[in-house]
Amino acid sequence: MDAEDGAAAVRAARTVAEAETRGRKADISLPPSFDAPSGVFVTIETHPRRDLRGCIGYPEPVMPLKDALRESARSACHDPRFPPLSYGELNEVVFEVTVLSIPQTIRHTGPEDLLGRMEVGRDGLILECRGRRGLLLPQVPVEWGWGKEEYLVHLSLKAGLPPDAWTWPDAVVHAFTGEIFSETEPKGEIVRK
Repeated sequence: MDAEDGAAAVRAARTVAEAETRGRKADISLPPSFDAPSGVFVTIETHPRRDLRGCIGYPEPVMPLKDALRESARSACHDPRFPPLSYGELNEVVFEVTVLSIPQTIRHTGPEDLLGRMEVGRDGLILECRGRRGLLLPQVPVEWGWGKEEYLVHLSLKAGLPPDAWTWPDAVVHAFTGEIFSETEPKGEIVRK
């Protein structure tokens, strides 16, 4: 995804969120490249502190990117961890869009091998184990300053499992990459992260 498409994605996410906070449906126009199926997440953060305000998305390419982006932006306004985003907050938040590669299972022989096959800052991770699932985007461990083990501990907790669940023999870890575009300030310049 080039910078122009990335900026279009972030602007579209903001447009959809603005309409959603007013109880309206947004009309967005995106280039043909957004017709291909892709996973995507929309993140809303406060500005300037960058505290999480909402983050919802589709890890798998289950629909065209333009539709997944629209649904993710709408849903991020209603992230169940927070009160619904209000129209009055829109000048106090920034939008970030992460377009995902297709998740691939990390084949490994045990915890040490898994640590050697993953890379903080490159890999987003999904943990599946015992009917639970957790996902962290590739930028999360970088933003929090986590090393590999700390990343996997938080991934286990995100799945609602004990901190060492990533070491269990029946734990399956998938990796994906993300192309990340974000506003530097509300309605401001959009940059690749």
